[in-house]
Amino acid sequence: MDIPNSPPPAVAPGAQGAAATTAAQITSDFEMFLQMLTAQMQYQDPLNPIDSTDYATQLATFSGVEQAVQTNDLLRTLTTQLGVSGLADMAALVGQEARAVAPAQFDGSPLTLYPQPSTLGDSAEIIVRNANGDEVQRIALPPGSDSIEWAGVGEGGTPMPAGQYQFDLVTSSAGSVIATDSVAVYSLITEVRLEGGLPVLVLEGGATVASGDVTAVRNP
Repeated sequence: MDIPNSPPPAVAPGAQGAAATTAAQITSDFEMFLQMLTAQMQYQDPLNPIDSTDYATQLATFSGVEQAVQTNDLLRTLTTQLGVSGLADMAALVGQEARAVAPAQFDGSPLTLYPQPSTLGDSAEIIVRNANGDEVQRIALPPGSDSIEWAGVGEGGTPMPAGQYQFDLVTSSAGSVIATDSVAVYSLITEVRLEGGLPVLVLEGGATVASGDVTAVRNP
């Protein structure tokens, strides 16, 4: 009784091309290796021939290199497939807000900041910097605050210009600075893309952050 052959598993075009290239390279290298081995046997000293174990060692070495090349190619293909899979899973985050240390886009609506002051300090303040890195405001952080709303209002109630802002927390003790830390802030996720084979989140305003650096996600 004839048994129909099962169709081969589908392979991504990029992975298929990489596998074909690797296979062709290994075949070419193996042919070159055989030519060199044949020449070695042909021109060896007949009075002092090469021991057969040396040939076996050379063949085993080449086989090990061949397996290593194929393994690396398989791992590269697997990494690419996992990255694409992770990208598809993270696509649902677009339109959500991520909490991370990154520049935040200010459009007039308050931003939620999450400073973590050192417990060794007796005072702390948040330094606000614009997209150029210039300090535009300092805000005293009330003791015990784990989050604050930054309204983006300067002296006299004047609204800050729209744009990207970043925040640093300076903790002091007895009037001396003992720590300076970046402050996490919630930002809208506008895109998820691959960079270097790994998914990253693109935030409103163009800042990017690795998915592993996001500490929380919420509905806007």
